[in-house]
Amino acid sequence: MKRDYLFTSESVSEGHPDKVCDRISDTVVDLYLSKDPFSRVACETLTTTNKVVLAGEVRGPSIEKDELISQVRACIKDIGYEQDGFHWKNCDIVSYLHQQSSDIAMGVDAGSNKDEGAGDQGIMFGYACRDTESLMPAPIHYSHQILLKMAESRKNGSRNEFEPDSKSQVTMLYENGKPSKVTSIVVSTQHKEGFTPLQIKEYVRPIVFDCIPKKLIQDLKDEEFYVNPTGNFVIGGPDGDSGLTGRKIIVDTYGGAAPHGGGAFSGKDPTKVDRSAAYAARYLAKNIIAAELADECEIQLSYAIGVSKPLSIFVNTKGTNKVDELKIENLIPELFDLSPRGIREHLKLNNPIYVPTSSYGHFGRMPTSEGHFTWEKIDLVDSFKSAFSLS
Repeated sequence: MKRDYLFTSESVSEGHPDKVCDRISDTVVDLYLSKDPFSRVACETLTTTNKVVLAGEVRGPSIEKDELISQVRACIKDIGYEQDGFHWKNCDIVSYLHQQSSDIAMGVDAGSNKDEGAGDQGIMFGYACRDTESLMPAPIHYSHQILLKMAESRKNGSRNEFEPDSKSQVTMLYENGKPSKVTSIVVSTQHKEGFTPLQIKEYVRPIVFDCIPKKLIQDLKDEEFYVNPTGNFVIGGPDGDSGLTGRKIIVDTYGGAAPHGGGAFSGKDPTKVDRSAAYAARYLAKNIIAAELADECEIQLSYAIGVSKPLSIFVNTKGTNKVDELKIENLIPELFDLSPRGIREHLKLNNPIYVPTSSYGHFGRMPTSEGHFTWEKIDLVDSFKSAFSLS
């Protein structure tokens, strides 16, 4: 029996300074992959008041700086920044992208006597559980949903009092290891001048209550529903705080409910196993849960730079497994080629599909007909079930 406990996760919107950077970095990745699916990109972005700085390494087609800067401006415009301190049309954008190191390329490229190796060493984790229909932990799932709905209402004009920068946080009571009720919610949202905290709270309230099942939120006390608890939030985004790519890795994954290997995702092409192997681990964990082999599943993979095979595969079902964990571990390489190339080909990761991942989580999203979020498919369920003679 699992004990009762409180657990909290946060999300940040596409207008948060760090998320602006993630979005711009993934815009660069998609731009290169749209011209050459085998491009190599490692792009970091810095933002501050009316300034965007790109840095990193690339290998692929020659892209004119004007085209690159135009794409970055379009990205900022789509997020919604038209403020004096950060405006898509007026901000200064500089690029220090340079060619990929030949030493790295030598270790990663396939040759006549070896398969393509991993782009770096490292550990990656994937996770799935039964908290929600998306097989994601409840606190991070609902934190994302709140900000998604707020962004939709801002962009469609129904709540044009909101500005792009916002954060949410959900605290959930778990009873016997299962989500029972929301005990507190925090939402901080940038807004136009002239609105009181009470007004903003009443604009936010229906969105929040629409995002969370009634049975989980009906007992929430108003004094535990915090909206802009510091008061005014007019100055925000990169004008209010600097932003960097890769600073929101827990928001990007499982909200702290599962380990993180430490490597960020955004700005990296799929040869970087920080990104692609984390997607693969989530894909496997989700299919294991969907196949009803366990109620909770955490998977760790590890790699060495220039080596194609994973060095280790570890499955941890936290005691919820219906079949032997070791047998699951041994089965995984039979069902899924976990080499960098195998992951990319199976999940079709060489396509320009990464901008939508840059905010509201890389996991728990719906796969699209355009090829986004392929790692959320559950097309290995039958294979897992048949291996254990489950109908």
